[in-house]
Amino acid sequence: MASASLTPVVLVGRSAELAVIDRHFGSARAGGAALMLAGEAGVGKSALLDAAASRAAEAGFRVLRVAGRPFQQGVGFSALNQLLQPLAEAIPALSARQAETLQAVRGLSEEQPAELLAIANAVHALVAQVATEAAPLALIVDDAAWVDRSSATVLGTLAHSPRTAHLAVLGASRTGDAAFLCTIGIPEHEVRPLDDVSADELVAERFPAMAARVRRRLITEARGNPLALLELPVPLNDLQHTARSTLPAVLPLTERLKGIFSTRVATLPAPTRKLLLLAVLDGSGEPHVLQRALGGRDPLAGLSPAERAGLVQVDAVTGRLEFRHPLTRSAVLDLSTSEERRWAHLALAAELPEGSEHRARHLADAAIGPDDDVAALLHEVAYGTLRRGDAVGAINTLLRASELSADGTAKARRLAEAACLGANITGDLRNVRALLENADHADPSGTDSLAAATAAASQLLNGEGDVDTAQRLLVGAIDTHVHPGDTDEDILREALNTLLMVCFYGGRPELWRSFDTVAARRPPSSGRLLPVILGAFGDPAHGASAVLDRLDDLVAGVHQQTDPVRVFGIALASSYVDRLPGCRGALRRIADDGRDGGAVALAIQAQFLLANDAWTGGQWDDLLAVTAEGLRWCETYDYRLSASTGHFLRGVVAAARGDGDTAREIADRLASWGNPRGLGALRVYAAHIRALSALGGADFDTAHRLLGALGTPGEVPRFMPHALWLLLDFTEAAVRTDRHEEAAERVAAVRKTGIPSISPRLAMVTDAAEAMAVADFIDHDLFVAAITAPGAERWPFDWARICLAYGERLRRARAGVAARVHLEAALSTFDRLGAAPWSARAANELRASGIPVGPAASDGRDPHVLLTPQERRAARLAATGLTNKQIAAQLFLSPRTVAAHLRGVFRKLNVTSRAGLRDALTGPVP
Repeated sequence: MASASLTPVVLVGRSAELAVIDRHFGSARAGGAALMLAGEAGVGKSALLDAAASRAAEAGFRVLRVAGRPFQQGVGFSALNQLLQPLAEAIPALSARQAETLQAVRGLSEEQPAELLAIANAVHALVAQVATEAAPLALIVDDAAWVDRSSATVLGTLAHSPRTAHLAVLGASRTGDAAFLCTIGIPEHEVRPLDDVSADELVAERFPAMAARVRRRLITEARGNPLALLELPVPLNDLQHTARSTLPAVLPLTERLKGIFSTRVATLPAPTRKLLLLAVLDGSGEPHVLQRALGGRDPLAGLSPAERAGLVQVDAVTGRLEFRHPLTRSAVLDLSTSEERRWAHLALAAELPEGSEHRARHLADAAIGPDDDVAALLHEVAYGTLRRGDAVGAINTLLRASELSADGTAKARRLAEAACLGANITGDLRNVRALLENADHADPSGTDSLAAATAAASQLLNGEGDVDTAQRLLVGAIDTHVHPGDTDEDILREALNTLLMVCFYGGRPELWRSFDTVAARRPPSSGRLLPVILGAFGDPAHGASAVLDRLDDLVAGVHQQTDPVRVFGIALASSYVDRLPGCRGALRRIADDGRDGGAVALAIQAQFLLANDAWTGGQWDDLLAVTAEGLRWCETYDYRLSASTGHFLRGVVAAARGDGDTAREIADRLASWGNPRGLGALRVYAAHIRALSALGGADFDTAHRLLGALGTPGEVPRFMPHALWLLLDFTEAAVRTDRHEEAAERVAAVRKTGIPSISPRLAMVTDAAEAMAVADFIDHDLFVAAITAPGAERWPFDWARICLAYGERLRRARAGVAARVHLEAALSTFDRLGAAPWSARAANELRASGIPVGPAASDGRDPHVLLTPQERRAARLAATGLTNKQIAAQLFLSPRTVAAHLRGVFRKLNVTSRAGLRDALTGPVP
């Protein structure tokens, strides 16, 4: 809605809010600004926006207005079109591509609307072209919570960059609204209820004949809510002229207000109510739409009673019909009969072009029984909605299409497709069984489909099924139902994505080979991303190098993607090749969408990919917070397999921080749930957690045994992407158990496959692993190359482990001064991460080199000072119950040397057993 009239708006008790608005427009004139007015329903936000529009116009702004409508929330770009309509004359001056983009959004082009970022850029260009320093724009958005999701994304982008144009954005929303525009960080100003003085002034001004007692009661009950103050007196009209009337005991504001709106609408003439019903269901406010629906009659002639009642107004400039309050629309709809609503929908649909989404939806709303033609229209609309990124809307549209399907096979197909999209995207796994059962009831042959198989496979993987059954089900369905030119690409994409996860979690090469065979025979038309995922995620050690350039291009453009499934695919391909930092913003958008009731299943995966990035980046507290939310969603929606990734990430943090009980519990749970189901990835997860715990505690034999079961030293396992996370673990476990040749063979295999070229992190750990594998001397060049690798600080845990390994070697070679630099760096980093076992290892090495760490004894009477640094360290470890072999491994000594140190300790402290050490060592040993 454009250009508000210049009629002055006088508000009672709002001088502070108007001053804020004036300052806002002043800031916007200097360089753009955005502000959201937030407050309870009826507090006067819309009135403030009306006043703001008037003041902005007086200040030289061109005022544009947009209003969210509850009945158009599911109609893409309905709100954005309110902005574009008054600026239509300026669109042709844009670049050809941007002009075509906006014409597609307006429904004036045969092309599908572009991605949301392209649309946002085009709108921004349009605003920047129209707004000038002399005549800036004021964009006023009312009822922001009811703005459709697509429009909200574009308007939100505009609101976040007003400084690049002479633009003032001013919106209004209810306090606590969780809709997109209300949660994107636009500065807010809370509109509070009126104080008692202002409330009394307002009521006295509008209702001068109201008795003082009635007015006091009204003010008490309304609690400063202007809408209640103005509307509640209507049913109390007979009490306003006497002080003797008895007031009701309770004035329930919400219900009372709804009743008031319904009563006022009900008193209107029937033709006026029909006009209002058309306006509500249309939502555009355009008189010509109403005129066409009325067969050419002028609609404005019948609106006078509603205008006189204060329910609607016709904008003096645009001629659009505006409802003064959203509840009026609700009342109009509530008071209409089903036959009246059907007439209105059919009248509106008759004036819309064939193939129009709005026409299909009006016809669906008008249908009173099965209608296969309308169902087919809705089926097409559903996938257009999906491709715009609104998976929830797509599923709801499919379900409505199934309701309208008279043909049992078509009904079953649509129910199965809804189950498929629900299981894989929106988080409706709990409803999959019911949807498939309903599909089978509609037509048993209809459940023999690719969509049904995909939904069933997802249910199997997260329930009591096993990998092999899910794999056979999917491969068979793809072979049977996928035919060139006769397959829904969206369903095929979900089937392949599900099969991809079957292969990953199954963790066996033969599963991946079957995937390659299926994908080669049945590639989706939009399958450029699939080979990238296969190379970078399925088998990155052997396949990533060939696809990294393409992946880097995809990551560079991921923030422009509006399709959450595609964003997830790009991020998944990035997860083992260290490209996730470039996907953070896009993944957070998916997670936010899940919080806002969108695609929860994808939001879970996005959360765990963000946690994956937090693990390598050392943001472990963030990891715990993110996985906690993701795991709550998994529990709520029954995504048990997806939960395994979240549990694993929490498990490695627990292991690194020395929380052995938690680490052990998580590893045991992963193994016990995964083994019977053939989930080989969970076995790798469990081994990683247990091995990391063992390495932190210097139990190198256990770590080697666990890791050795995952592959042969002389080769990098195929189709085990997790091996790229274990290179340091493999190497340290082998070296510290005197298997230097084995460690060297593994490093040679890593170099042969080109793993170091995948990312700087992998180059860093490969250099370090090769240096660690050398038995006879210290390879200073490789250690230094690893420690000083560009960006090494981005991977603090890996980097600190390398510093520790180098420091240990230097200390053992009696290069104490050089060792201390690296040991102190390792200790500082481990302390920051909270990696207690690793901090202890670094501190022990420092103590062994003669550097006191932590409290140290200095009293000559303390038995600690009788011991050498090595004796003190050996004594402390022996007092904890470690064997000589375990102590030797931690101190880089031979068991014989440890035994000699302990004999000296026993003699100096006059004890004869390890148990006696606990009593003798009464203070902390440095």
